Amino acid sequence: MTAGRGVTHSEFNPSPEEALHLLQIWLLPARRELEPGYEQRKFPEAERQGRLRLIVSPDGGDGSITIHQDARIYAGLLDVGSSWEAEIGPARRVWLQVARGAVRTNGHRLEEGDGAALVEEGRISIEGVAHAELLLFDLP
Repeated sequence: MTAGRGVTHSEFNPSPEEALHLLQIWLLPARRELEPGYEQRKFPEAERQGRLRLIVSPDGGDGSITIHQDARIYAGLLDVGSSWEAEIGPARRVWLQVARGAVRTNGHRLEEGDGAALVEEGRISIEGVAHAELLLFDLP
């Protein structure tokens, strides 16, 4: 969503019986005065299972949602023992957020709700410790 000018919003759980598990993420746009906009897309589990799938990017590549920022966001599902590795580009940083489950990344265990910043690491390695749902932010 590009909030633009004069947009207000609020999030709430409409169900009086069911608990809500919400992860809200804000990234500031690269420039001001953008037109308001909204995109929504479901990424099936099959596209995220055992790997990290691009879901947000500056150019909408690979069917991802477009963002007005030099950032890419990946979503993944890793089972126990499955793993994923990638290079971290020069002058790039990574934020890994564990939404559910547990992983080991670059030797450190992260559990549901944990996040990790990787700065000047060069490479990221993620291994599923308990069925995990995660988001990876590739940032300048």
